[in-house]
Amino acid sequence: MKRFLFLALSCGLLLQGSASAQSLALEKPVEKSLKKVKPNDIKAHIKYLADDRLLGRKPGTEGYQMAVDYVVEHYQKAGIEPGGENGTYLQLVRLRQSFPGKEASMVIADSMGTAMQLTYNKDFSVYPHAEEPEVSIEAPLVFAGYGISAPDLGYDDYAGIDVTGKIVVVLRGAPASFPSTVSAYSRDMMTVLKIAAEKGAVGVIVANTNPKAGVPNLQGGTYSVMDPNGKVAVSRNYVSDKIRVLASINSSTFEQLLKGTGIEMAKVGEQLQQGKPASTPLAHTLRTNYTSTYKDFESHNVIGKITGADPQLQNEYVVHSAHLDHVGVGRAVNGDSIYNGAHDNASGVASVLEIAKIYSRLSEKPKRSVLFVMVTAEEMGLLGSAYFARFPTVPVEQIVANINTDMPTIIAPLLSVVGLGANHSSLENEVAAAANHLGLAVEEDPEPEQMRFIRSDQYSFVMQGIPALHIKYGNKTKDGLNNLNKQVEQWRAVHYHKPQDNFNDTFDYKAGKKYVQLNFLISYQVANNPQRPSWKAGDFFGSRFGRQL
Repeated sequence: MKRFLFLALSCGLLLQGSASAQSLALEKPVEKSLKKVKPNDIKAHIKYLADDRLLGRKPGTEGYQMAVDYVVEHYQKAGIEPGGENGTYLQLVRLRQSFPGKEASMVIADSMGTAMQLTYNKDFSVYPHAEEPEVSIEAPLVFAGYGISAPDLGYDDYAGIDVTGKIVVVLRGAPASFPSTVSAYSRDMMTVLKIAAEKGAVGVIVANTNPKAGVPNLQGGTYSVMDPNGKVAVSRNYVSDKIRVLASINSSTFEQLLKGTGIEMAKVGEQLQQGKPASTPLAHTLRTNYTSTYKDFESHNVIGKITGADPQLQNEYVVHSAHLDHVGVGRAVNGDSIYNGAHDNASGVASVLEIAKIYSRLSEKPKRSVLFVMVTAEEMGLLGSAYFARFPTVPVEQIVANINTDMPTIIAPLLSVVGLGANHSSLENEVAAAANHLGLAVEEDPEPEQMRFIRSDQYSFVMQGIPALHIKYGNKTKDGLNNLNKQVEQWRAVHYHKPQDNFNDTFDYKAGKKYVQLNFLISYQVANNPQRPSWKAGDFFGSRFGRQL
């Protein structure tokens, strides 16, 4: 708790008391700037960014460029310095869309030489390879449960099996005993692929146990972000050239593979859920050939900066992020085909623009510098943030924290919040103090099944060892029923990733103002604290990604 008993009056901030009763005493200029946040300014940002003229802000389109220009204009108006490349507000992000070929073959042969020819897009589908236009591979199959290796949690699907040079067959999931954020990380396909590659596997097959479900339709392609050398930097379905194939098979094919192993398809999921691995070699070899084609295009992250006041700490950075993109134009729903993304995430961009304005109004800046990063291609797999976190415009080791804002869902008064990810690091103290200052309760995640911790841009920073969080609504409501998640669930069914997420009367702009103030207060504390945020001792994410500084 000692890190909160410091005096920073020179930067307008005083923290008092223990972690259980933190309070902030802000100097008048800070309080004054904080109170100047206007709901109508948030409304104006959302109205513009969610206008039909921007055609859903899909990266690589004129509509996305209009959004970029809007952010740059408002950075300039507020006196926010350029934080991008070559003295600009921009960071170039090279993206690749990979498409599967029209034909692909997959044959599974048993130990007796009996071959089973699978039907493309019925029995199996294969993800396009992000770098190789044509792939042929033949290798033995091994069932590896969930594909998880976490001995520190008492669970390891790879214990007792050798997968070197083999293709692992996995189910999607995690043991019920795993905490929600750990479960989300463990079932993320990037994690599954990374572990498989580390264990020596050459491919991953995702099996389905539901007879009514088909295989994924991948004809729309998958996305990657490329590094400056034209190689894949980050992809949700490609981690290295060691994994030659990633594919899915239906339940009947999986059932055939399990014959003779003693494993029943109908029961294996329950066994794995109970934390009991069921890994075993399969008496089959898989042979597949498939092709991929590519479409490369460019987009931009938009980065502004406030330079800190301390001669030493100004070379360290707190990052506010929000994704600027949405999904563009798609299938019409009730006569509308433009996916405006007003809540997702024009509201988040509006929030960060207003946070930047709070900082810009301060005559005395915080000790550390602050970056305002509007990222591209979040909807394509967190790719813009992944690129920035891997190749930031400042030294990566000097980024101390990330506060991400994604779809605040401002549809009701904000009375309580959830700090997704904050419980893994000392950032939970800043969240508690900021929430207390604004009269907000801090709650546990009311919807852990949504796996929101890994589904937004803060996760890109976590994977680079940077403590990060994402503020979402809590459940507290004015009527005392405290079931806001039910209201959000109903809203999501109508609006989320649909053309109906447009500029309309579902917004509570006063709640938006509180989001702005809360996120500012979190970053302002971090920016003034002589000590960097730190992972908690023994934390799951800190132990896997934390940097030794």
